[in-house]
Amino acid sequence: MNPLKIYLGDLTYDTVTLATEAMPLNIGFVASYCLKKFGSNVDITLFKYIDDLDKAIHDSPPDILALSNYCWSHNVSVEMFRMLKETHPNAVTVMGGPNFPIDLPSQEKFMKKYPEIDLYVPIDGEVGFSNIVELALEAESKEKIKERVLLKPIDGCVSRDLDGKLQYTIPVIRMKKLDEIPSPYTTGILDKFFDGKLTPMLQTNRGCPFKCTFCTDGKDEVNQVTVFSTERVKAELDYIVKHVPSNTHNMLISDLNFGMYPRDQETCDYIAYLQEKYDYPHFILVSTGKNQKEKIINAIKKLGSSIRLVMSVQSMDNDVLTNIKRDNISLDHMLALYPAIKEASLLTRSEVISGLPGDTYEKEIETLRMLVHARMDEIQVHTCMLLDGSEMATPAEREKWKFLTKFRILQRDFAELSNGKKVMEIEEVVVGNDKMSIDEYVKVRLLAFIIYVTGRGIVYDPILKFLREHKVDVFDYFLRIMEREPTAPKVICDVLKRFKDATVDELWDSPEEIISYYQDDKNYQKLLNGDDGINVMYHFLAEVTAECMDEWADYILKIANELLKELKNYDQEMEKQFMSISHYCYGLAHNPIGNDRMSTNPEYEFAYDIIKWLNDIKGTPLIDFRLNVPLKISFQLTEKQFKSIQDTIDMFGDTKVGRSKALRMISMETLWRRPVKKTNQISLNLHQVS
Repeated sequence: MNPLKIYLGDLTYDTVTLATEAMPLNIGFVASYCLKKFGSNVDITLFKYIDDLDKAIHDSPPDILALSNYCWSHNVSVEMFRMLKETHPNAVTVMGGPNFPIDLPSQEKFMKKYPEIDLYVPIDGEVGFSNIVELALEAESKEKIKERVLLKPIDGCVSRDLDGKLQYTIPVIRMKKLDEIPSPYTTGILDKFFDGKLTPMLQTNRGCPFKCTFCTDGKDEVNQVTVFSTERVKAELDYIVKHVPSNTHNMLISDLNFGMYPRDQETCDYIAYLQEKYDYPHFILVSTGKNQKEKIINAIKKLGSSIRLVMSVQSMDNDVLTNIKRDNISLDHMLALYPAIKEASLLTRSEVISGLPGDTYEKEIETLRMLVHARMDEIQVHTCMLLDGSEMATPAEREKWKFLTKFRILQRDFAELSNGKKVMEIEEVVVGNDKMSIDEYVKVRLLAFIIYVTGRGIVYDPILKFLREHKVDVFDYFLRIMEREPTAPKVICDVLKRFKDATVDELWDSPEEIISYYQDDKNYQKLLNGDDGINVMYHFLAEVTAECMDEWADYILKIANELLKELKNYDQEMEKQFMSISHYCYGLAHNPIGNDRMSTNPEYEFAYDIIKWLNDIKGTPLIDFRLNVPLKISFQLTEKQFKSIQDTIDMFGDTKVGRSKALRMISMETLWRRPVKKTNQISLNLHQVS
């Protein structure tokens, strides 16, 4: 028998822009392990792009097609299986990944719904999939492969026998010594994916010790953390930095609690060394650990603005946290960490999930209030998703918490295949319960958007610090911005109205309604135009950032001035300070991603040393930073900033959809203008240019 032809796919949509940017490290691991075991007996091809796999299935169909299953690739993977089965019914189809129910009745329902899937490999895929390949190689001929593979249960897999009945032995097998898997990087398996579109992904460990019910990694099977050796990690970093294209500036780390373990210090130190030597990576997207924040700060501080300290609390309400089996850092602890965070020049991000078990409008508002008081640089509110593979999605949990759910298209995840079928990914989201209405859900989303745009780090830090200096509650400031919406400039009123409308309009009662609606060419065009199928939060963030930052600043600074004028000690000196700070905010925020951004450099004259005041963590008032001689400052972007921003926009497309994706991949330090002092016709950069 000729070498076994295997296609492995971790698919991304790229119809309007690249939807998931990570290089397919997961299937790289599976491929490298199989090649180690079976050598020339297998012929393995990896796929990331849908069109490439679509064409290969028709031109040269495989003996085994194995595809990853995440919420963003489930439906297209199933459709690929169908396409293959239509012409080659004896081909073996394997699905793997976390998006698989954890209770037996739901697993049986899943496999019955998708008869195109012959086998499922849950959790880690290397051993389970290699067991399938081993049996396939024992077949007398390629026509007999499926019969041989499905003859009996396989360790590490859920399979169906030749009559369709499910078979189990040991459904989950995890490797304890991860270095047994050859590196997909240093073996060259992933070389073709250094294509200037995808972002390198690093994994230093697997597993999560926490049991959050909303997460597919909260299962008992993955509570034990296993690691790759530090030497292996360094070798992969060396390989990545030498092969990454010049237009790729970011890196992903897939660890679930990065920085929480002692060995992460060494990884961070090595990345910092590479940044100094190779100017890569500029920005690292990673989920830092849920506990032991002091240890994490110490680990990542050398990476500075290229990484964010993530404090993903999900909720600050004790009852909700108990319901989701989550133990959070306290508000007092967050506040106590603030000096260390600022001293390390780190930016912080906190993530919240709206619609968790036991949530109410009041609880969600209080969570946002506490995070604002904790001075998070970025607060992002997500809508709760019910994910197959999470405890929260089980029938028992659904019934217990009386979820009100709707369905929506995952942003950018749609395509028309060669068979003419329009396929799209759909998520089920929680938009209320018996104690929280949809109207309250929309109101929380609007407030979250205002906080996100206004409080996302650096750009409006001066006005937020000035309000705090004068004992104005910044959360009340955000509430006032929401409540005074009718007084905003017309363009901002329009943005906020369309944001609310889109938040409601994206919700459907069933997946079937969505699929049926968008099979119509006229309706599908709405997806292509970027009118539908968007991430509402990022879409409107991109619109404000690209088109109306000056108007947004006009509005929020007007509201800030109203609050200051309500103070008993408001006087001309405070007004003078406020105007100076307003000019500083205008300068930072002006035209950050416009095509003419390098030639539109606003200049203002300042009577206060605002930069020193911003860097002061002792609470010294602005008036103590008065200058003897006024200082003229120009707000500019460096050539390095311009290239980094432009490369990222070019990668995803200079459209509303593309910009909404690009902004997620640009650090705040890179995005905003920098103050440059004007002295005798010589410009001196007041921030260190990295």
